[in-house]
Amino acid sequence: MNNKNLQPRLLYPAKLSFRIEGQIKSFTAEVCIGILLLLILYNYWFLYIPYLTWLYFDWRTPEQGGRRSNWVRSWAVWKYFNDYFPIHLIKTSDLDPSHNYIFGFHPHGVLVAGAFGNFCTNYSDFKKLFPDFTAYLHVLPIWFRCPLFREYLMSSGPVSVSKKSLSYVLSKEGGGNISVIVLGGAEESLDAHPGKFTLFIRRRKGFVKIALTHGAYLVPVFSFGENELFKQVSNPEGSLLRTVQDKLQKIMGFALPLFHARGIFQYSFGLVPYRKPIHTVVGHPIPVHQTLNPTREQVEELHQTYMEELRKLFEEHKGKYGIPEHDTLVFR
Repeated sequence: MNNKNLQPRLLYPAKLSFRIEGQIKSFTAEVCIGILLLLILYNYWFLYIPYLTWLYFDWRTPEQGGRRSNWVRSWAVWKYFNDYFPIHLIKTSDLDPSHNYIFGFHPHGVLVAGAFGNFCTNYSDFKKLFPDFTAYLHVLPIWFRCPLFREYLMSSGPVSVSKKSLSYVLSKEGGGNISVIVLGGAEESLDAHPGKFTLFIRRRKGFVKIALTHGAYLVPVFSFGENELFKQVSNPEGSLLRTVQDKLQKIMGFALPLFHARGIFQYSFGLVPYRKPIHTVVGHPIPVHQTLNPTREQVEELHQTYMEELRKLFEEHKGKYGIPEHDTLVFR
């Protein structure tokens, strides 16, 4: 379908909302650091000293369930953000609320829009489909080291992806918690090209060990349309661009994909994502028996089972979302 013919009433607010959202994600951290530096330079000690003191005592909060705000999660900008693509959440199986779960989210894409829209806002169908659960999207710890910005980030629900943070969420007695982990991470974002389904999963086994340690059930989640939102500059393995990107990713911990899409008022070039629907499909749970000290063989076996279930989920649903029959997942 030609995007130029899509002119629903919410198109302009949706464009504007994404522009706002993109600015927030791209520049808020820098702005927050700038504000703090200005307070220090102009000696507003009565503002920055109390905050820094409080920050010292609050430093571990991102590893202890965070501090979400329903008010922030209900901002109208997130409604327009979800409606823009739009973002859909599909459940394929009921979950037992007496257990805790790990949702393995795939693929990373450039924006991770499906993960944010479904699990960090109040405008998805998450509470309708999983009314007895609380979802925690785990992100890189580096984002919580930025003063002021960390408060905004936590308010929408994300927590650290550290081992301590995962253990905190999955240790809840009585169940009802879901850890959402984008398993491919920053490395996978460099392969987020339209029509490609390359997942960095073969060496990602830490989540399996944590699942065994806590007896958390594993659930594969595939977000169809995630890789269609942007186009990247060609960066095949071995190219100069990819080599530089890989080195920067190892140094900084996050990737720098060179991407583009459409503009605000034109469709040929810009940084606004293409308006492609995102269907985040939650697969069937894989039962996990708690094993406090899992062996390497147990980790390998469960990891293999997870990859098989992930592939099965993709194959069962790809036809519904316009993916050709011959396309399949590539595990790296």
